[in-house]
Amino acid sequence: MFLDNDIEQIKEKGITLDQIQAQVSRLKNGMSFSNLVSAATVGKGIESYNGDEIEELISLYDSKKDNLSIVKFVPASGAATRMFKFLFQFLKEFEPLKETVKAYADRKNDDLIEPFFSKLEAFPFYEEVALKLNKVVPDFDTLSEGERQWYFVKIMLDKDGLNYSFLPKGLLPFHKYEDQVKTAFEEHLFESTLYASSKGKSNIHFTVSEKHHLYFKKEFGAIVDHLEDRTKTMFNVSYSFQKEATETVALTSKGDIYRNEDGSILFRPAGHGALLENLNDLDYDLVFIKNIDNIVVAKKNIKVSAFKKLLAGVLLEAQEKVFEYLNLLDSGSISDADMKIMLLFLRYRLNISISVDFESLDQADKIIFLKDKLNRPIRVCGMVKNEGEPGGGPFWVRDVNGHVSLQIVEFAQIDFRSKAQQRLVYKATHFNPTDVVCGVRNYKGEKFDLMDFVDPDAAFITMKTQNGVDIKALELPGLWNGSMAFWNSIFVEVPLNTFNPVKNVNDLLKPAHQAL
Repeated sequence: MFLDNDIEQIKEKGITLDQIQAQVSRLKNGMSFSNLVSAATVGKGIESYNGDEIEELISLYDSKKDNLSIVKFVPASGAATRMFKFLFQFLKEFEPLKETVKAYADRKNDDLIEPFFSKLEAFPFYEEVALKLNKVVPDFDTLSEGERQWYFVKIMLDKDGLNYSFLPKGLLPFHKYEDQVKTAFEEHLFESTLYASSKGKSNIHFTVSEKHHLYFKKEFGAIVDHLEDRTKTMFNVSYSFQKEATETVALTSKGDIYRNEDGSILFRPAGHGALLENLNDLDYDLVFIKNIDNIVVAKKNIKVSAFKKLLAGVLLEAQEKVFEYLNLLDSGSISDADMKIMLLFLRYRLNISISVDFESLDQADKIIFLKDKLNRPIRVCGMVKNEGEPGGGPFWVRDVNGHVSLQIVEFAQIDFRSKAQQRLVYKATHFNPTDVVCGVRNYKGEKFDLMDFVDPDAAFITMKTQNGVDIKALELPGLWNGSMAFWNSIFVEVPLNTFNPVKNVNDLLKPAHQAL
């Protein structure tokens, strides 16, 4: 039962009661796991190109991009808290007067803390922290080594220091050059000029949290003149927040809606799938998607970015054929031979399974089928070889209607209680680095409504803790998972060096993030 205050709160969020009841039902009934048929591999769902083919596709994109409206879409709203998780633990449990960092590492089985301190000066934030330390802790140089190490971390993270734990990853010092330190935000602006600009203009859209919005705008104001002069590119930077209407409720272990201390319903951000609304609001021909923390130093980026052009070239080549076929279907003069060519294109280029009863359909129904399958948004996704532990990635998946399609599947969507499904996961050769280019207009030049191509059953259910209470939380179908389930998908192998995320602060020590 919902109280009057509940109904008012729900309406203020822009959510309907029916939507809330559907969320509760989903949480109580459990999530629907993906039914994996096989892992997608090179030659079976993943395309691979040789050097000449890559150059040809890059040239195709370069020849067309100035006639396209292009945007780079960067999810950048996440706080950097998880990046510093082991350092928060260190602040809380290290005893600087009683033990060394090595002793602490052994005691806590922490394999990150020693590498952090052993290469401290290689971090892009080292000088900033050291300067702050000398101001805040006047007798810093007289302290023991353990005390100096503890204070260094405290000044980094504490709200009375540099407060890095409050900032989003995009605004942290990320790369150190000879003359300056750059944030991930600035590096993404530079990167956009390498592949996502046309006619000297670069459009880039960041999804940010509302509390950080002004910080991003301030950073942009500080760097834009220099960056535009250096790159000879004009930047059009836009921002959006995750919409309140995408937030979801959570349940307690007893199956009740979790409430805040004041009795109001707790609404939680619903994961990156909520950003589909933000993506849908953009009005461009081509959209590149890349996460904020997957960015390398400028010199290395020039080589890495060529593969973004490859993905875009693949998309434009496929899209050209799709538009040609749809216009032919509209013309009314289509032969059986034309249809067979389209079926081959659907099966072998767009990875779409064709029903065995297609041939039994009459001409009109065949045309309806072909139009339905062809007239969809297209995504081309880079896939890198899995050289470590298997992770979420490209799989052939069978839906409830028996249709098999190519999907990006996360671990949370897989039923690991099934040994058969487990075996398929461990046969995976590639994973998804969130490296996507999207064609979001149809053959008539109209923008697709991306909300029409979501699989709502691909929602995630996760166990969380809220104020010490275990809750069952709901996340919307992932942006590049269930939210794009009914897009036409092409997966392309790209080198592993295109994937360089910063999941914890020590990742900034890797070669991809070191300019010096």
